[in-house]
Amino acid sequence: MRITVSLYFKMRGIEVTGAENSQDAMRLAAQGKFNAAILDVTLGEENGLDLLDNLTRQHPTLPVVMFTSLGNDAALRADSLRRGAKGYFSKTEPIEILLEGVADLLN
Repeated sequence: MRITVSLYFKMRGIEVTGAENSQDAMRLAAQGKFNAAILDVTLGEENGLDLLDNLTRQHPTLPVVMFTSLGNDAALRADSLRRGAKGYFSKTEPIEILLEGVADLLN
């Protein structure tokens, strides 16, 4: 899905950098070249909410949104937002919804 989202955003003129794992994401974020981050809740054996915590703690001005296949789980959405996510999007929704949400954050 990461590749699909990257291609979709790139086709609309938005520069995208993908991270393979949490360590890679934190290393890239430390370079300070990003306007926003899109995270999945499930990152293989890693937990996207833990990465959210780390990103918002170390980069408090970086908007982070969650993009998950776990659907519109109200408790997960509330937890993500409480932990600092600026948005929560389901992979079951059209990808345009994610693009619009990220664009709204950046404007």
